[in-house]
Amino acid sequence: MAGQQRVYRERIRSTQSLKKIFRAMELIAASRIGKARGRVAAAAPYARAITRAVSAVATHSDVGHPLTTERSDTKRVAVLVATADRGMAGAYTASVLRESEKLVELLQGQGKEVALYVAGRRGVSFYAFRGREVVQSWSGETDAPTAEQAQEIADTLLAAFLAPADDGGVAEVHVVFTQFVNMVTQVPRVIRMLPLEIVEGVAPVEPSETLPLYDFEPSPEDVLDALLPRYVRSRIYSCLLQAGASELAARQRAMHTATENAEDLIRDYTRRANQARQSEITQEISEIVSGADALATP
Repeated sequence: MAGQQRVYRERIRSTQSLKKIFRAMELIAASRIGKARGRVAAAAPYARAITRAVSAVATHSDVGHPLTTERSDTKRVAVLVATADRGMAGAYTASVLRESEKLVELLQGQGKEVALYVAGRRGVSFYAFRGREVVQSWSGETDAPTAEQAQEIADTLLAAFLAPADDGGVAEVHVVFTQFVNMVTQVPRVIRMLPLEIVEGVAPVEPSETLPLYDFEPSPEDVLDALLPRYVRSRIYSCLLQAGASELAARQRAMHTATENAEDLIRDYTRRANQARQSEITQEISEIVSGADALATP
């Protein structure tokens, strides 16, 4: 009984240590989620403005652009998967990877070759363990992505899309990320980034209204050359910000649940330790009474 009581006490101490770690990680995630949501909200006006500008140029000019043109010279497709650098975020990374595997299976079923680009160490480890080739990866800033990292990722994908087929060029670019809806709901999403299909941003015009006139300086081609790469960088940055906020929200919720489970374990082990102690005391009393009876017997 004494040994069993000692085991329960050790388990209580170890669970209390884990509880402190879980609680600290929950508080850290809670302190960062506000800033992450603020970054998502701060990036929204710029995204809307550049979307309207690109839509105006694409709608009111007859100029084509490589970023809006379907490619038929290659079957290679790039897929960017936004995962987490660290674990303890519940099913956050697993849900993104599950969605990416569905996309890869769909693309391969269409006879396309998939080139993987991964943001986050968890995704890199997932594909490395399965022996899957990753063209390029980024890590270190998944819960607080920077504009510099987003620009690097966007420039890499743009270069792959514009590259010739013989140099590994891709015909499409897809992004798999987690959209932040609220603190409880985060939804994995798949969007096709390239070639661009810019249809949002231009409000429908009533029949009685006059269409606006646009004059492009120096030319529509130069305006598109300047705007479209910025538009792609803006969208990728927005996806990474959404993923970062979703990661922190998932980690806070997972650590809160882990803290509650640790408290339940501590109560359970405490009850078992008390039962073991009571059994030990009862056994000692029984031995004392038995010994006294044996001495009192003539």
